[in-house]
Amino acid sequence: MFEQAFKNIDDVLRKEAGCTTELDYTEQTSWLLFLKYLDGLEQDKALEAELYGKKYAFILDKPYCWESWAAPKGQDGTLDHNRALTGDDLRDFVNQKLFPYLSGFTQKATGPNTIEYKIGQIFGEIKDKISSGYNLREIIDHIDELSFRSQTEKYELSHLYEAKIRNMGNAGRNGGEYYTPRPLIRAIVQVVKPRIGERIYDGACGSAGFLCESFDYMKSGRKLTTKDLTTLQTRTFYGKEKKSLAYVIAIMNMILHGIDAPDILHTNTLSENLADIQEKDRFDVVLANPPFGGKERKEVQQNFPIRTGETAFLFLQHFIKMLKAGGRGGVVIKNTFLSNTDNASVSLRKLLLESCNLHTVLDCPGGVFQGAGVKTVVLFFEKGAPTRKVWFYQLNPGRNLGKTNPLNDDDLAEFVKLQKSFADSPKSWSVDAKTIDQSTFDLSVKNPNGGKKVTHRTPQEIMDEIAALDADSAEVLRNIRGIL
Repeated sequence: MFEQAFKNIDDVLRKEAGCTTELDYTEQTSWLLFLKYLDGLEQDKALEAELYGKKYAFILDKPYCWESWAAPKGQDGTLDHNRALTGDDLRDFVNQKLFPYLSGFTQKATGPNTIEYKIGQIFGEIKDKISSGYNLREIIDHIDELSFRSQTEKYELSHLYEAKIRNMGNAGRNGGEYYTPRPLIRAIVQVVKPRIGERIYDGACGSAGFLCESFDYMKSGRKLTTKDLTTLQTRTFYGKEKKSLAYVIAIMNMILHGIDAPDILHTNTLSENLADIQEKDRFDVVLANPPFGGKERKEVQQNFPIRTGETAFLFLQHFIKMLKAGGRGGVVIKNTFLSNTDNASVSLRKLLLESCNLHTVLDCPGGVFQGAGVKTVVLFFEKGAPTRKVWFYQLNPGRNLGKTNPLNDDDLAEFVKLQKSFADSPKSWSVDAKTIDQSTFDLSVKNPNGGKKVTHRTPQEIMDEIAALDADSAEVLRNIRGIL
């Protein structure tokens, strides 16, 4: 039923001129899902308060509750068509009353970790792109069919929502900013092994894939006490996200995975000065895939000892600083970081090797990130002791990766297995830190076992890349025309 509802929603959104991409479909579905979820949460809390003989103070005023404007019900529990807004009335209510009301919650909130603040942040930046009130009514009716009350329902919905995020990531360059392939995340989590009681942090959380997969990993295969569950819900997962679309997707994704009050802040992580970070701010585990290729302003760069415009390099400094002594990290970064000769790259490699034990480097082939067209590595490190030996693993699935042939869990099984003992193999080897050039700290991936077998792309893959480059060029030209 849920799968059909999601399909129906996308079918309606395709009729909308303002919704042209998978990003739009996910965005518009997300804010409506959030309000439906919030209604269920409030109803549950009201019922719980009633059982204890107390009165529950609803967050939303009555006219703005889901059951008032979106899905008023008759005595028989079905939609009351006489009270349900539709057409222009519905569109005008949403744009002129609902969104301004909800966006005002940022000012009313007592702090950034409150549900009120999250409501204000979400609706302060995301816009309703559904111009037809009749289409909006149809979508609301489909959303209203969904229920978040049981763990089984949340589990099914989380898988469907993850599929939407994956489609968004596969749709192109911008969507890919928010999506890290889940098999890669799962492998990183299995190597880092977060434990209940530890605090886990992602300062560039995108759609919160690392936090959600960590939650699933920590729940699986063990019998959790009530205390364990409370710890996971309230004192374990922390994230920050700069972009408004990713922020709402992250919150919705965590909610559907079963984390009821996600501790995600809507902020530019890099605007924080590293000198201001104290011991109480630090975490046991950092898991992240920070954006690379971006450029930060000079005033932001002033927050870092190693100054560079490359966002990923700033994030890596931030992550090292945010780890406690003995804390563990698993961070995706562009593979050129290992060998770039500019001052920032050399200084950052020196910092990493001297302040952390960089014990593992996973070298990923091109095609792991759909639409991005870059090669990446994953750095696994522990803070507090210098690097003595680095174990490299060169991932080679034996096929060309692409949208129709994505990375899967089996591709990474050998890496996870061999990493436990840092075993040598045709794809893995170790490098003693003493042999690393102390002037360049070059960490280039040089497989002493002959390297990878060269695989050639298919004609279709070449054509897809040409089409993607053409689309990027067209976008650049449109932006230039807009500036001129």
